[in-house]
Amino acid sequence: MVLNSMMQSTTPSAATLVDPSLETLELAQALAQRSAIGHKDWHRLQSNRPARAQEQAAVALVYLLKGDSEQALAHLQQATAWLDRSISAPPCPH
Repeated sequence: MVLNSMMQSTTPSAATLVDPSLETLELAQALAQRSAIGHKDWHRLQSNRPARAQEQAAVALVYLLKGDSEQALAHLQQATAWLDRSISAPPCPH
């Protein structure tokens, strides 16, 4: 209930922004693609905890919708680890 009201307050017109013909998995895949940190942004965002957690959580959602609970959990654990600061970005290899 709290999440629902929170979502409504932050995205009042979200329902109008989503193409009704898209399936849930397609939406999750689009979110994962959007959340992925690309090569050109890697150095800027490699240690950005919210960005890294968002990236991992979006991928977890895709796996969950595909029925792969094991991979979903692994990515959710990575997202949590970014947020609770239990992991950090490795140094750049070059």
